[in-house]
Amino acid sequence: MSKVALITGINGQDGSYLAEFLLSKGYEVWGTLKRNSVSENQSSRIDKDTFSRITLEYADMTDMSSVTRVLQLCRPDEIYNLAAQSHVRISFDQPVYTTEVTAVGVLNLLEAARLICPKARIYQASSSEMFGNNIDKDGYQRETTPLSPVSPYGCAKVYSYNICNNYKNSYNLFISNGILFNHESPRRGTNFVTNKVVKGAVQIKKGIKQDLTLGNLDATRDWGHAKDYVKAMWLMLQQDKPDNFVCSTGVSHSVKDLVEYTFNKLDLDWKQYIKTDPKFLRPEELRDLKGDSTKLRKLGWKPDYTFETMIDEMINYWVEIL
Repeated sequence: MSKVALITGINGQDGSYLAEFLLSKGYEVWGTLKRNSVSENQSSRIDKDTFSRITLEYADMTDMSSVTRVLQLCRPDEIYNLAAQSHVRISFDQPVYTTEVTAVGVLNLLEAARLICPKARIYQASSSEMFGNNIDKDGYQRETTPLSPVSPYGCAKVYSYNICNNYKNSYNLFISNGILFNHESPRRGTNFVTNKVVKGAVQIKKGIKQDLTLGNLDATRDWGHAKDYVKAMWLMLQQDKPDNFVCSTGVSHSVKDLVEYTFNKLDLDWKQYIKTDPKFLRPEELRDLKGDSTKLRKLGWKPDYTFETMIDEMINYWVEIL
């Protein structure tokens, strides 16, 4: 029989790629959607072929009864919890909602799984935002780096990380945290800086808009491709024992690097078009992120994309779409 996998937040960037990957592995794939008043938006990232091969159910991480219902229906072998309010800047505007979904929502899922499918293997989407500005002396962040978040989103992720470790140890559940650094793709929301920059640059190239406004150009991030990172999620659940793993490329670039590379590829002088606005700055800035994924790479994982090939793919996508 095929393994059954449940992906919460299946309609997000990671969820859509993970669904495709698991289907290629022969899984029966279920996914949860949070109801949206515009139904077309609920599954826009899921292509027609994938849509026809998966089972979708409504659920909300803040509503434990709806999560319980889905677990009772599908009885999963593996659970990938990708549902969250995942925009860091917006978490300052909606701190309570972010905490309810991203922190308490995880507790709802764990408690439901403990009662209904305690043998299921659970992947929790943790985040490099948990580290805050803590960096080891060699310039990297890894599984042992102290957690000191600088946003409501990061704080919520620390809670979910810790409650997963607690449930793993208290109830002998198989729960692995993937501490993923920034990962992008053409499916990334356009309010995230990578796709905002790429789409904006293509719009400028095509004469659709005149300029692009950003926040902190000096912040550095370790950017990988979501396709590579969903493979890491699956790999974590195939191990003999649950554990926590950093997933990263080990290479960081600044927002300015991102801008320069994108505009240069389009034969544009970025200095003529980029503006900055304090409203895009965070109340407390996260300056640098760069991950050491040595532990994960020992399992056989390595990224196929580089920063440059990832951005090239995103540029080509928007050139075609626009």
